[in-house]
Amino acid sequence: MTFRTSWPLKIPHIQTILPLLIPKKSTNYLREDFVFKDGDFTEIVWSEEPTAKTYKKVCVLFHGLGGSSESHYIQGMMQSLSKEGYLCVLMHFRSCGMKPNKALRMYHAGETEDAREFIQMLSQRFKEAEIYSIGYSLGANMLLKLLNSYGKNSPLSGAVSVSAPLELGTCTHYINKGVAKVYQGYLLKILKRELLTKAKQLDLVTSLNLSIPRIKKIKTIFEFDDIYTAPANGFKDAYDYYAKNSAKQFLKGIKVPTLLIHSKDDPFMPSSIVPDKTEVSACVDLLISDNGGHVGFIKGSIFKPNFWLEDRVKSFFNEQSHS
Repeated sequence: MTFRTSWPLKIPHIQTILPLLIPKKSTNYLREDFVFKDGDFTEIVWSEEPTAKTYKKVCVLFHGLGGSSESHYIQGMMQSLSKEGYLCVLMHFRSCGMKPNKALRMYHAGETEDAREFIQMLSQRFKEAEIYSIGYSLGANMLLKLLNSYGKNSPLSGAVSVSAPLELGTCTHYINKGVAKVYQGYLLKILKRELLTKAKQLDLVTSLNLSIPRIKKIKTIFEFDDIYTAPANGFKDAYDYYAKNSAKQFLKGIKVPTLLIHSKDDPFMPSSIVPDKTEVSACVDLLISDNGGHVGFIKGSIFKPNFWLEDRVKSFFNEQSHS
């Protein structure tokens, strides 16, 4: 099922921005804290009460950089899958919910251990259910790396990656050029706001030599990663962080049925990062389209948009299901 759309939805910026302009539907999601083994926590959001009934299918979602349960793609997918009988749960990355986390570190594109711990909880709690996962953008890069680490012993029955920045260094430099700098400014504003909140909680000057004035002067995502993300997570610098966590190098080791969805016109990253069949395992299906923008993939019209991703993901999961 290849993605195709019509003019003017072929314009990548319309694909990327239009969903942000559509009013969000009211939701009654259940929020709770999930405490990690290290004592820190994050917020998780259930589509419904997880003890309400016996669920045959569970789907865990991972948002993108600066995303949350309020992100349009999260709300839309949770509502769509819930109608099909899935219990959906979003694991916010640390600091991305309504409450900031307590630890020095927040999250990054290759932080798989939090997701592993959370999925382990799900597999123990829902022993009879099939567990699926969807990752978007940064969350997709993380998910692909996680799938590789599982090998053949995965608790997941299937996974979908949407618009993953498969070469982190390449994508970070790309978003600092031309029109893409507009998107960088949007994302950087969110990152700096999260870090400024943390600077009011913890002494970042002593630990990372990061004062509030210095944080406010950060001008690029590369700079943010170089002076905060990398050192806070044990990497030498941004280049070391990017080299060790870019998901493209892990695609051949994935042994779980995985659908990798990507658009060649993604305004966040160059088409050169798109993998071909020689760069992925036999378990990875590539769905590469000419259009779709970044986490867009909208059909229909501007005034009556149809979110193709929701149907495609459901179809893929149904193909893997044994129930």
